[in-house]
Amino acid sequence: MNYELLVDIASWLFLIYACVISSGYLFAAVFSFLEIKKYKRENIPTDDVTLLQSTSLPPVSVLAPAYNEEANVVENVKSLLTVNYPSYEIVVINDGSKDNTLQRLIDTFDLVKDESLRYNSIPTQEIRGVYMSTHKAYKNLTVIDKANGGKADALNAGINNCKHDLICCIDVDCILEDDALLKLVSPFLNNEKTVIASGGIIRVANSCIIEDGRIIEVRLPDKFLARAQILEYFRAFLMGRMAWSRLDGLLLISGAFGMFNKKIAIEAGGYNTKTVGEDMELLVRMRRMMREKKEPYTVGFIPDPLCWTEVPQQWKVLHRQRNRWTRGTMETLWIHRKMLFNPKFKVLGVLSTPYWMFFEWLAPIIEFFGVLFIILLYALGRLDWTIFLSFFAVVYFFSVLYSVTAIFFEEYSFQQYKKPKYIFRLVGTAFAEPLLYHPFVMWAAIKGNIDLIRGKNSWGTMSRTGLANPQKKQV
Repeated sequence: MNYELLVDIASWLFLIYACVISSGYLFAAVFSFLEIKKYKRENIPTDDVTLLQSTSLPPVSVLAPAYNEEANVVENVKSLLTVNYPSYEIVVINDGSKDNTLQRLIDTFDLVKDESLRYNSIPTQEIRGVYMSTHKAYKNLTVIDKANGGKADALNAGINNCKHDLICCIDVDCILEDDALLKLVSPFLNNEKTVIASGGIIRVANSCIIEDGRIIEVRLPDKFLARAQILEYFRAFLMGRMAWSRLDGLLLISGAFGMFNKKIAIEAGGYNTKTVGEDMELLVRMRRMMREKKEPYTVGFIPDPLCWTEVPQQWKVLHRQRNRWTRGTMETLWIHRKMLFNPKFKVLGVLSTPYWMFFEWLAPIIEFFGVLFIILLYALGRLDWTIFLSFFAVVYFFSVLYSVTAIFFEEYSFQQYKKPKYIFRLVGTAFAEPLLYHPFVMWAAIKGNIDLIRGKNSWGTMSRTGLANPQKKQV
């Protein structure tokens, strides 16, 4: 077989892959639009006061791991304590912080050690102490101090020491909407099937005006990097997870904000401390367990912006994050490789896991080899510039159109960015993103695969700039 035939075969394989993945995006957009339309039609505004007074709402334990959060932990906990929900507790897990995170909590909330007997359903690192507040205003606050074991281990400690049957796992520096718990718990109410988990849409808080732990004005970030991630979140949630939710094939609930059935989470073994993608792996393991037990179940998804988080604004921090996401995805797919193409697991085996393998994990690798292939063709003098530029134009404008469609979905559904100039800037970002942002994320994913092969299993330092208010100027 001569090299010209190999070149022709490779060219057709890349073209077929591009067509398949584009078709997948189109189907996701259609399903997502139908889901948004259905939600808008059925989601008639309810009387929150009446709902909050209902005795049928189950109590919730909110678990918030904290590591070296001295600067913001007090304000963030105060914000969590003001969420509108009739019965909930806040469990902050100090995961061996090296700064004064624990002492600030003790001093601010009048904490004292509680010597009550605790159950250790899931093995964790050493628990140094469990603290309760002597102040009546903070009676629903518990702080756990433990040896450092990572986020997954901290959440397992929270599961062991919380009181209620529903657990809501969040990042301590996230900002919740007032009705976030109220909406996130709704799939667990009056459902014929066992609801094992529920998630919602995550939004970018960078540059927003925040007062007393609440978003009072949504603003578009000045930095391109943050704006590019806003588009990415639009695509991931509005045109990705909503589609999978409609098919009941959701494999991931964001670790920043998700609710779980505690009993089933414990039965599944809790969070896996051996992977850096603990949020995805737990949900896949819970779904796999329920399917193997042949018990009817479902996973809820609320197409509402319930939680706001800070995204990386430095390239090196973004690189660490995407590197970790890639490693976590591959680890989860490997752990649960039995599900791949296995009709026993229905949608999960036939669609969800193959999609994640081919179009989430493998996509950056195939794209990288595609770039190398173009370079090889050029070096061999086989590059047809007309075909190459035509193909590049089609891919580029499809990418831009997909992002613009995601912006439309946002405006059709939730309209968080109300000023016309914000929309124009997002559209401008959509034109620049495929050329500047996407290649960097692709390379971070490649490095993630290399690091996984080399045995790297650390999170890496996820430094943040903080969600302090910007100067109140018009942007």
